Amino acid sequence: MPRLFTGLEIPADIGQSLSGLRGGLSGARWMDPANYHVTLRFIGDVDLSLAREIAAALGEEKPREGFAVRLDGLSAFGGARPRAVIARVAPAPELLRLQADQERLMRRLGLDPEGRKFTPHVTLARLRDARPGDVAAFLAQRGYLAGLGFRPERFVLFSARDSVGGGPYVAEAAYPLARPEPRASRAFPPWRPAEGPAGGPAW
Repeated sequence: MPRLFTGLEIPADIGQSLSGLRGGLSGARWMDPANYHVTLRFIGDVDLSLAREIAAALGEEKPREGFAVRLDGLSAFGGARPRAVIARVAPAPELLRLQADQERLMRRLGLDPEGRKFTPHVTLARLRDARPGDVAAFLAQRGYLAGLGFRPERFVLFSARDSVGGGPYVAEAAYPLARPEPRASRAFPPWRPAEGPAGGPAW
């Protein structure tokens, strides 16, 4: 059963810049730069039939507008119990419309509404038992992101392992932005879980 979400990929040069922020924070589990992304809509665990329906429906949506993504600093989720260090993404109108379109589509397909307000970001680290003071000091020292931004060429339907947050993520289908006829890059194949180190499923 696939666990799915839609998102924007982070270009390699931006990922390299963000990866330079890793380290120096106790309790942080840093994301692999290959798994950096901006989540648009978390879908969750669905059966293969619905996964295929979602992949097809995303490709049938109206053409999307191209837009710029701008990172505007570091922050943390969780308040007094910090759970993640993130790079904030400025909420451009086109980005918000893309996310809202996908939210409406998922509801039409029978999924429950997203329970949290859309806050565009890139997760850099997941935190466990990190002290709020240490997190605040880290953000104060490294929180400025000068001139980091990009123009995404597509958004992606990703699958994720269901046991551990943070990847690896697999791009199952891709949909171009600012083109007249978005198409999925590939249809879902028969779902075959990757094998883990002992020969069993990896998730």
